[in-house]
Amino acid sequence: MLLEFMRDDHRACDHLYTEAENALADKKVDEAKKLFGAFYRATNHHFDMEEKELFITFEKRTGMMGGPTQMMRYEHQQLRALLESMLRSLNEEKYDDFFGQGESMMIMLQQHNMKEEQMLYPMIDRALSGDAELMIQRLKDMPQ
Repeated sequence: MLLEFMRDDHRACDHLYTEAENALADKKVDEAKKLFGAFYRATNHHFDMEEKELFITFEKRTGMMGGPTQMMRYEHQQLRALLESMLRSLNEEKYDDFFGQGESMMIMLQQHNMKEEQMLYPMIDRALSGDAELMIQRLKDMPQ
């Protein structure tokens, strides 16, 4: 249940990035900047949903403070740094740098998402049991 909600959010973020990359490849710089801005905000919002609600609730329910959530937070830091570099490259019109950083970011992000979808989200679904719908609503209500 929660797995599906978070997986769908991963896919929505991925779609925004693909659209931004395609726009830039087509030399539609303003559109690429707009779409990358949307991807940047959506991805950071996704990380915030996890770090400010989901992971905290999971840790309280299970008593598991380290392990998977700690690793995901660390990966979020790495991904945020890459996103910042990409934003800088785009704004400075260093498009080759942007595409190179984007390749690294997507590899890291896909591996990260796979760990969450195959391991962490099912664990969280089990820990939340009947409260998954409530958690999904809390995540939907988070400001963007």
